[in-house]
Amino acid sequence: MRGSDYTELRAFAAVVRHGSFTRAAEGLGISPSALSQMIRSLEERLGQRLLNRTTRSVAPSHAGQALAERLLPVLDDLDGVMDATFAAAGEVAGPLRLNTARVAIPMLSALIPGFLTRYPRVSLEVVASDALVDIVSQGFDAGIRLTERLEADMIGVPFGGDLRMAAAAAPAYLAAHPTPVHPRDLDQHRCLVTLTPSTGTPYRWEFEKGDEALRIAVAGPLLTENTALRRDAARAGLAVGFFFEAEVAADFASGRLVRLLEDWTPPYPGCQLYYPSRRLPPPPLRAFIDHLRGAGRAEVKES
Repeated sequence: MRGSDYTELRAFAAVVRHGSFTRAAEGLGISPSALSQMIRSLEERLGQRLLNRTTRSVAPSHAGQALAERLLPVLDDLDGVMDATFAAAGEVAGPLRLNTARVAIPMLSALIPGFLTRYPRVSLEVVASDALVDIVSQGFDAGIRLTERLEADMIGVPFGGDLRMAAAAAPAYLAAHPTPVHPRDLDQHRCLVTLTPSTGTPYRWEFEKGDEALRIAVAGPLLTENTALRRDAARAGLAVGFFFEAEVAADFASGRLVRLLEDWTPPYPGCQLYYPSRRLPPPPLRAFIDHLRGAGRAEVKES
């Protein structure tokens, strides 16, 4: 295979993985026009349209999808060979792509500076999304999600410890409404409805005490998946909100918000970093896992 063939195939793979000429060009370190020329050259040589382009998106054609399904694993294996070569020489290098739930961002932020200082030849890309993502088809090396949302064929690394939910309301709201003492009392309250990112449907607030577990459907004036909007609305006294504890800890400390139903929200297993069990993690991912373990935050285990 000629060098130009390999360059064009990597260019095609980058567009498929990023779903964008602009982002793929940035990742490859070339201009979008140069990338477009590479794709046109590859399509002309193969006699097939590989990508369907619109003003807003790009997606593989039928022929492009067939090529991608065979090409991407081969390129991943080749990248693994190169990464292993660097690792054998005592140097970890190469890209590391992570897709993470937003709740894990504060914990991830605490790890990244030390990791990149220790491994300066690693290029780390982090995409934050609460939607469920197929990390393999999207070209990610690993994901970070709540433990309960992991698929069975993934290897999981506990990440960041237990989590806890917190119901909260502003003092002004509680001055005008009776304080709920049981989760079912929320039927009589205005609540800030959380939309589930993966489905767009309202999330049922989950409570547990002893042997009793409840999932409460709430209603109120605001429905959104955005945490900041819900938190600001709660601070303004608009309604009762339901948050990850860390998202409103400062509000509890300052008195802007009051915690409700605390004995109904025990800790539960938090996030896990996960990757496919059917192939060995590339050296940058293995180094990141080792860094995670070295920080005293996790031990690798099978999910």
